[in-house]
Amino acid sequence: MPSSPTALLFELSGCLVDFGARTLPVALQRLYPECSTTTPVDTPQQALEASLGRAATPAQLQALRETLSEVAGEHAELAPGAERLLNDLADGGVPCAWLDRLPSDASLRLAEALPDSVLAALPQQARAWPAPDSCWQALTQLGVERLDGCILVTGNPLLLQAGLNAGCWTIGLAACGPLCGHAPADWQALAGNEQERLRAEATLQLYRLGAHSVVDHLGEIAASLDDIGMRRSKGERP
Repeated sequence: MPSSPTALLFELSGCLVDFGARTLPVALQRLYPECSTTTPVDTPQQALEASLGRAATPAQLQALRETLSEVAGEHAELAPGAERLLNDLADGGVPCAWLDRLPSDASLRLAEALPDSVLAALPQQARAWPAPDSCWQALTQLGVERLDGCILVTGNPLLLQAGLNAGCWTIGLAACGPLCGHAPADWQALAGNEQERLRAEATLQLYRLGAHSVVDHLGEIAASLDDIGMRRSKGERP
C-alpha cells in the first residue's frame, strides 16, 4: 500500500489558481505595454527592473504592487483538478499550504478561490527561492513534525529547487505553470504540436532540476502521489 503524504505544499499562482501564472506578466504589460516580457520565474521587482532596464523607483514598485493586486482579482480561478484534489486531501486529513512570490495583498486576492482547509504560508524574513526557508516555514506553520512524506507541487523551477533543498519530495507541473505561461483559453487555442513542444520543454527542464515526477496540471497528480507513496513504503527518500 502506498504511504499517505505527511503534508503538501503548493505554489499558488500557476498551480492552485491562475493557470499559466499570468498575474505578473499581465500586470507588467498593463503598466509598460511597450516593454518585452521577462523571464517567467523572476520576482516582481526583478521582472519590473528587467522591463525598465534600470532600478525601479519606490513609486514604480508601489504602482506594480497595486496593479498586481488588481490583476490577481481577475485571475483568482481554481486551476483544473484543484478543487477535487484539495477536497480529497482535506477529507483524508492531509494538511496543505500554499506559497507564492507575489506581494501578500496580491497573493491573498488570488487565494480567495481556495477552500479554508489550505493554509496561507506567507513568508517571514525568508531568503528568496531556491533557499529552503519558505518551505520549512510553511511546514512549521502546518505543525508538521517530520519531513518524511512532505511533498511540494510547483511549476516554478526556483521553488522546485527550494523544495529539494528543504528535503521534500517534488512534483512538477508543466502545462499550467510559468514555463508554458499561457492562460487557459490561449493554451487550448494552440495547435497540438505547439502544445506538445512547450509541454515537453517544460517537463524536461523540471526533470533536469530533480523533480521526482512531472505532470501537466493538478488533475493528473493522483498517479504521482501514489508513486511517491510506493517509493516511500519501500524505504526510498527524496
